Amino acid sequence: MVPARVSGAQREERSQPAASEGFARMHVSLFVTCLNDLFYPDVAECVVRVLRRLGVTADFPKAQTCCGQPALNSGFLDEFRVVAARMIDVFEPSPIVVTPSGSCCSIVREYFPHVFKDDPAMHTRARAMADKTFEFVEFLEKKLKVDWTPWELTFPAVATYHYSCHMRGIGMTDEVIGLLGKIKGLQYRPLEKMEQCCGFGGTFSVKCGDISGAMARDKVRCIRDTGADLLVLTDGGCALNITGACHREGLNIQVKHIAQILDEAMQPRAARTSKVRT
Repeated sequence: MVPARVSGAQREERSQPAASEGFARMHVSLFVTCLNDLFYPDVAECVVRVLRRLGVTADFPKAQTCCGQPALNSGFLDEFRVVAARMIDVFEPSPIVVTPSGSCCSIVREYFPHVFKDDPAMHTRARAMADKTFEFVEFLEKKLKVDWTPWELTFPAVATYHYSCHMRGIGMTDEVIGLLGKIKGLQYRPLEKMEQCCGFGGTFSVKCGDISGAMARDKVRCIRDTGADLLVLTDGGCALNITGACHREGLNIQVKHIAQILDEAMQPRAARTSKVRT
């Protein structure tokens, strides 16, 4: 799992506000996640570019793999422990871990310590991993507490937002909506049943396909009713599921991760043309 295109994040940006002196001393490691690596490598690039503009340096531990969520969801706890232990080994040298996925972040934060509760040494290491792992927006808004005013964020769109279920597990509520409200030109429209699952749920969508499909169709109906031309998300799994459902239901809408929005919004006078994911 090596998103080679992340090197593109090293491109210099024009006429950017000065990075915070405090942020400039901060270094993080990127936990890209399986789905972003395979389907949305551009999200990883956007995360790194946003962080670097803010003065935060980032590295990518190439030995990283899955966090183990599929095994956990399917009840294979022994296999989950093996994968979790590997993740802990890989990221142990990292001072802070940032991931563009509330879902995978919640696995590290909630389940890594739990699954090693009977192993004191591993539990201590798992707790340390959990304490230093942050979802992308959580890191920006709660850890860095970025003042976005100097950036004059701009992204013209009529947007709605899908709240990923696992954001609850890491204590995230309306932070993404608050961040969208700081972007000039972006008109936010609330989504009915915003907190309702899109029907993905990892292996749930395979084991309970009919129920999952019905939930996805209901989510598409709610999105359609907003009249928005952009759907903002924070998770690759939700993005895949909802994008596919929108395509099947004939709803033509842009679907973007919040990192992609921020990356474009931070660029001065950048052309903000977007392609519809199908």
